[in-house]
Amino acid sequence: MRNTLLVTGGAGFIGSNFVLQQMLDESWFIINLDKLTYAGNLHNLEGIAADRYQFIHGDIGDRALARQLLEKHQPGAIVHFAAESHVDRSIRGPEDFIRTNVDGTFALLEETRAYWSALLDDRRNRFRFLHVSTDEVYGSLGPQDPPFSEITPYAPNSPYAASKAASDHLVRAYHHTYGLPTLTTNCSNNYGRFQFPEKLIPLMILNARDGKALPVYGDGKNVRDWLYVEDHCEAIATVLRRGRPGETYNIGGWNEKPNIEIVQTICDLVDEKLPQAGRSRRELITFVKDRPGHDRRYAMDARKIERELGWKPKATFETGIRKTVSWYLENEAWVRDVTSGSYRQWVATHYSG
Repeated sequence: MRNTLLVTGGAGFIGSNFVLQQMLDESWFIINLDKLTYAGNLHNLEGIAADRYQFIHGDIGDRALARQLLEKHQPGAIVHFAAESHVDRSIRGPEDFIRTNVDGTFALLEETRAYWSALLDDRRNRFRFLHVSTDEVYGSLGPQDPPFSEITPYAPNSPYAASKAASDHLVRAYHHTYGLPTLTTNCSNNYGRFQFPEKLIPLMILNARDGKALPVYGDGKNVRDWLYVEDHCEAIATVLRRGRPGETYNIGGWNEKPNIEIVQTICDLVDEKLPQAGRSRRELITFVKDRPGHDRRYAMDARKIERELGWKPKATFETGIRKTVSWYLENEAWVRDVTSGSYRQWVATHYSG
């Protein structure tokens, strides 16, 4: 029987990078279930080998569809990326986040539990359900607080973070109550190719390229830990192969930086690649009203995954951000395809003032 992996949300930013990376392993046949909301993009997966890959357009909350896929394809593992993931959108409209992140994860867990329970012993023992989550479930840190660890109490501060915290708790409960062999990863801020340009780094790259204002919340001193997406995908694959069922693994880049430094670095790299005589893109930086409940600092203690599974990031922020800026500047067709009228309207509405 072929080695089948079911990936949810595999047309999104992190999911598509993961699918492309896993397709290099010729032992996998990958089923990609994605609803194709605004951030899902099948162009990310063009040229993929059709004999070892199948795309299914659907919702993780559709239990009949999930049941059909599980029964038909008999996956040996599920990697669950599918989620609404933008804090700003969750503030303006939290309902979608509850529907997808909480109700959708519950539906997927229920169908997975039924499928797993019916497997024969060997396949049942080898099966894994890996849930991809975020550091935002832990809340906010003070300047001198130690980084988040796997035992940090949850304290989500946005509707997005609360919805992911709820899904994390469901996954944990399905392991402890039913024995489902689950794994959870909580990652820091990702960046890299294919990220929808409402997020900080691609938004700043494209605005800097076009000479538009670079909107920075508050005083720009909110701190995040930055993780290059290809490193994150390798970490997920490592947890899938060697992680202990029921465990949580924090994945971080060891790159704590304030937002203003990120934006300044992007300005300098865009100036280097697309110089404008006598003018620095730093002049485009515009401070805007802070968003409600904006967490001040995130930092990840990723020593557990390094100690137990031998993973650590390969990219420094300097190498990763240079690759990322180059990719966005060199892939105009992809950028043009995703920056539609509805996207421009959303950015204008959200950052006005």
